[in-house]
Amino acid sequence: MAAVTEDPLGFLLVDVARLLRRRFEKALENAGLGLTVAEARTLAFVSRHPGLRQSTLADELCVEPMTLVGFLDRLEAAALVERIPDPADRRAKLIRLTPNAASIVRRIRAIGKQVREDAERGVDPVAIESMRVALLKIQDNILATEGSVA
Repeated sequence: MAAVTEDPLGFLLVDVARLLRRRFEKALENAGLGLTVAEARTLAFVSRHPGLRQSTLADELCVEPMTLVGFLDRLEAAALVERIPDPADRRAKLIRLTPNAASIVRRIRAIGKQVREDAERGVDPVAIESMRVALLKIQDNILATEGSVA
């Protein structure tokens, strides 16, 4: 279903994000990795930001700490992540990938790339880049005003 020109940008963004997530979820399921989208996202994020504290990782992923614990428990049981004591605070845990995770992360990235390429098919690459730049600016604007929202 194509968007109507009166559709506010926010609605369109949410709908496209929902469709991309659904497509990624299906592609991930078809790949047989045995991971949920949230677990795949966690692995991909940790691969880009190794050694984050568990609490920081929950904040960065915008999930509740207890929700992240469930993801990490399953990923740790699959020998894909490990929790190590933070030398600066022994109560805190740092999260990093195990060597077993490297090939899984490569597959997750390949799946994500294919989903993006399918979604962007027929769209001018210059328009894609302009949209990316515009979304980054919108993101910055929202983050800059987060503290001032009543």
